[in-house]
Amino acid sequence: MVHRGWLASSLLAGLIVASMVLSGQRSLAQALSESESRPFSQEWLRDHARELATQAFSSQELAADNPLRSLDYDQYRRIVFDPDQALWSDAGLPFQLQLFHPGSLHTTPVDLHLVTNGTARPVPFTPEVFRYDEGLPEIDAADAGGYAGFRVHHPINTPDRHEEFLVFLGASYFRSVGRDQFYGLSARGLAVNTVGPGSEEFPRFSAFWIERPQDDAQEIVLHALLDSPSVTGAYHFTVQPGESTLMDVEATLYPRRDMDRFGIAPLTSMFLFDATNRNRFDDFRSAVHDSDGLKILQANGEHVWRPLGNPEQVQVSYFQGAVPAGFGLLQRHGEFFHFNDDEARYDKRSSLWIEPLNDWGEGHVELVEIPTIDEYQDNIVAYWQPAAGLEAGESHAFHYRMHWGAGDLSSPAQGRIRETAAGGVPGSNERLFVIDYSEGREIPSVRSDSDAVQIRATSSAGRISDVSGTLVDATGDYRAYIKLDPEGAEAAEMRVTLHVGEEQWGETWLYRWTP
Repeated sequence: MVHRGWLASSLLAGLIVASMVLSGQRSLAQALSESESRPFSQEWLRDHARELATQAFSSQELAADNPLRSLDYDQYRRIVFDPDQALWSDAGLPFQLQLFHPGSLHTTPVDLHLVTNGTARPVPFTPEVFRYDEGLPEIDAADAGGYAGFRVHHPINTPDRHEEFLVFLGASYFRSVGRDQFYGLSARGLAVNTVGPGSEEFPRFSAFWIERPQDDAQEIVLHALLDSPSVTGAYHFTVQPGESTLMDVEATLYPRRDMDRFGIAPLTSMFLFDATNRNRFDDFRSAVHDSDGLKILQANGEHVWRPLGNPEQVQVSYFQGAVPAGFGLLQRHGEFFHFNDDEARYDKRSSLWIEPLNDWGEGHVELVEIPTIDEYQDNIVAYWQPAAGLEAGESHAFHYRMHWGAGDLSSPAQGRIRETAAGGVPGSNERLFVIDYSEGREIPSVRSDSDAVQIRATSSAGRISDVSGTLVDATGDYRAYIKLDPEGAEAAEMRVTLHVGEEQWGETWLYRWTP
C-alpha cells in the first residue's frame, strides 16, 4: 500500500507563508547559470539505461542518520516551495516547474535537468527556493542531496493563471488531472513483483530531463531514467493538458535479471466503500473512493466493467485475453450527492484510461484489491502482466497513451453500468445484486415486451436463484436484479450480460462476491 500524504503536501504548498531560516545561499538562477551543460537526446538516455543495467544497483537514499529523514509529516509540510522561484516563470512560457524538498517519506533525491536545444543543464539544489517555517529544526542544505521531485503548472483551468496539473514524487509514482479535476489515483513507471512470493520491488525514477517548451507550446516533454535492483528503463513522456490530459509514454526496459512478475502501465487507487459494502462503515458519507471500477475494452470490442471492492483479505483477479484496446481505473460517479463530501470532493477525482499503442504480446490485466479501514492508504492496483517474461540483456519497448480526466470517455452512452448495489434477501441466505444500465429506453421494444431483454447470469460457485429486470421510469435506466445463493461458498465470480435478440446490449458486468 502507498501512503497518500505527499498529495496533501503538494496541494497545501501554496497556502503556507513561512520565514527563511537559511540565508547567504545561491539563487536558483545563479546556480543554474553555473552548472555544467552536456548534450542530451532520447537515444543517449536509452544507451545510458542499457549500460546501467550491466552494473549493480546503487541506492541513493539519504543516510539513516540524515536529520531530514526524521521530519514528521507536519514538519515536512512546513517546507514550502516559493512560487516566485518557479522555473520559467520569468520567461512567460505556458509551463512552469516547482520543486519538492527531500525529507520525511521522500528520502531518495532525484537528479533534475533542463534541456534546451539538445543541451541539458542540471538543476543544483539550493534552499533559496524554499520557505522554512520558524518552528522547524535547523536544516543544513548539505543534507538534501537534491530535490525529491517536481510538479508542473499550466493555465489548465483559466487562461490567466498557472495551476498544478502534473506531479512526479516518490519512487516512480506520478499523478495528473484534466480540467476542473482533483488528484485521485496515481500511475507508476513499472510494477515489480506486486503479486507472488517475496516482497514487492518499487523502481524509482532517479533522474529527469525536462525540455524547455516553446512560447506557444501546448505540450511538455519529459524524459526519465528508471532504476531498481531488477531493471533499468528509459522513459519519454509527452504531456498535453486539457479537458482530458493526454500523456504518451514510451518505455524501454533493460532487465538486470530475468523477470516474470511485473506490470506495465500500473495504476494505483483507493476504494473504501460504496453501495455494495456501505453497511461495514459507520460514516455520514454515501461513498468513499478515488475509483469505483476497472474498465476493460477487449480486443474483440466487448466492454467489461468490474466494480471495485474492499475485501477482508487480499484478492487478485485475472482478466485473460488478447491485448485490450484499453483498460483503466475509472471514477464514474461524478456528482456531489454520490459522496456528500465537501472537503475531499471525490466527485472530482480523475479517471485514468490506458490505450496501448504497440504490440504488448499475450498476457492479462491483473487487479489487486487490498483490505483497508481508512481512506489514507491506496489499496487498489491494476496493470498489464505480459505472459512472456523480460530477458536480461535484452531491450523491451512498451508504448501507450494515458487519458486523465472526468468520468468515462471509452464507453458508449447506451448500456453503461451506472451503479452496482448489493444487500441481503430477508428470510434467506441469498444476496441481491442490483445493476443499473444507462439509456434503458433505447432498448428496442422494452416498454411493450417484458421479455425484450434476456438477462444471462452465471456464477463460479453457489447458485443464481433468480433474475429479473425492469425499466426505471425515474431515470430511464434498465435495472437488472440478480439473486445469488452462495450455498456455503467462500467466493463466487459472477458474470452478467444483457441480450436483445441475438446481440449483447450494454457492458459485461463482472463481480467477485465474498462473505
